[in-house]
Amino acid sequence: MKPRPVTRKRSDRRGAAITEFAVCLPMLTLLVFGTIETSNRIFLRETLSVAAYECAREAIRNSTTIAAAKKRGQDILDSRNVKGSAIVFTPTDIVAATRGTQIKVEVTAPTSSNGTAFGSFVAQKTLKATVVMVKE
Repeated sequence: MKPRPVTRKRSDRRGAAITEFAVCLPMLTLLVFGTIETSNRIFLRETLSVAAYECAREAIRNSTTIAAAKKRGQDILDSRNVKGSAIVFTPTDIVAATRGTQIKVEVTAPTSSNGTAFGSFVAQKTLKATVVMVKE
């Protein structure tokens, strides 16, 4: 006569499922919040690139001022809620620059004031975007 197979009750397996969940939950949480913070930094870097490009496009025009060029980039940064940004032009006097002069625009912003609450656990940096165009 064959021995009967032992049947397990559902409650025996339930403890294993709770233990597996408790082990996996911190890793899943870290993965989700890490993905959110990474996406936020990519968005910030792209925003800085767009703002630098638009500043440079305005700065290379003949009939422009440094205030108008800076305002164009700052409007983009403001619309995307970027805090603590800085816009620097080289040369500093774009109005006096002659045709063919390279105009360099550098836009920077810290990740500390532009991140999520989860970003405080990640190294803080200052992201930078640079665009160089030739004066018209």
